[in-house]
Amino acid sequence: MAAVLAAPTARLRDILQLRFTDLFAALPARTLNGISPANPLRRLARMAGYAALRLVGNVFRPIRNPEQLRGAVWLYVVSQNNYDSLRFIRDARPDSVLVAGQSKQIGRYNQQVNRLSLRRKGLYYWQFPFVLAGLLRLEGQRAWRFCDLIFNAIGYYEVYRRALRHYRPRAVVFANDHNDDARALLLACRAEGVPTAYVQHASVSTNFPPLGFDLNLLEGQDALDKYRQCGLIRGRVELVGMPKADAFLARRNTAPGIRRVGFAANLLDDTRQVADAVAHVLRELPGLTLTFRPHPGDARDFSFLRQQHPELQFSDARQQSVFEFLAGQDALIAADTSTHLEATLLNLASIYYRLGSPASFDDYYGYVAHNLVDRADSPAALVEILRRYQQHKPLDLYRRAAYYNATLGTPDEGRSQQRALRILREWLESSR
Repeated sequence: MAAVLAAPTARLRDILQLRFTDLFAALPARTLNGISPANPLRRLARMAGYAALRLVGNVFRPIRNPEQLRGAVWLYVVSQNNYDSLRFIRDARPDSVLVAGQSKQIGRYNQQVNRLSLRRKGLYYWQFPFVLAGLLRLEGQRAWRFCDLIFNAIGYYEVYRRALRHYRPRAVVFANDHNDDARALLLACRAEGVPTAYVQHASVSTNFPPLGFDLNLLEGQDALDKYRQCGLIRGRVELVGMPKADAFLARRNTAPGIRRVGFAANLLDDTRQVADAVAHVLRELPGLTLTFRPHPGDARDFSFLRQQHPELQFSDARQQSVFEFLAGQDALIAADTSTHLEATLLNLASIYYRLGSPASFDDYYGYVAHNLVDRADSPAALVEILRRYQQHKPLDLYRRAAYYNATLGTPDEGRSQQRALRILREWLESSR
């Protein structure tokens, strides 16, 4: 029995690799509690709620996919950002379909993706006590601390293997390499011999799992250098730039100074420090138009900012894409977010300003270290940089992004989609 359960234990450890890192454990308590409650009773209650509402609910929820999944190229998405990153393949290839787990929330695209049934997922929860015991031996108390995440991840691999055998997709293309359901599908594809490809959808970290797809389409040298630090790279690697940015690169910001400033908050930012920074900028620079944009997955209520500052504008990340938001700005203020790279590509003046995240996340993506963005370490320094850019904003800030975007300054600049589609087509033909 122990030998039989060793494989599920090792598999769940792989699937949840990011959850067992020091970085994940160092998340702010507020953020971590939103993912996995610190209180053991609340963790157990969450597991019970998941079993009752999600697993049982899936059994009685019919799935009527509008498109044919059998033999298609699957574009597997776990978020609204994933959808935006892979939509260009769907638009170009009639044989491709966008796919997500049965109850996965894909933001404004919830009704536009096909669904993979998870009705049978509950059949595999008998594994939980044995897998938990195995992970306690391997990971210590972190396995108990995140037992609800282990519970939720069980069964994905098995039901996805069943789906792959039933539909026999030609290949599966991912835009995420670390979420539990995405990693489970990747491992299922390996077991069933289904080719896999990966399209990078955002900046990456050296804390990510080793790159494990048959074809890896990365944005630039930064991603490749980081993935080399993550471990052995499996499969072919091509640097293709950022496909989702193509339509916007021709409309780079050419304003000689800044008047419109975007403020992008993420899940790690402290609410009070966000509010203080917004108030400070509005008070010291009343001539600027400031637009606040919370992360699309942020459930916090920021309406108090609207009440305190009627002049503050808002961007709804669930309705407006990041590039649509940036197209209306001349500069960006944010902490650790890929939006800095996207802003710089559009020639915005981007400023890194920490808002209460743990020290372990300082310059998480290395944007400051590689001179992609300016850094402000105090409210006074932030205002000073903004004032400087009010007087003069260079027209070549976007060149700073060359290390992150392989097509910048080449004949393929603005044609990353065509480059990625060509490589993907050749790879699919060779994988027959």
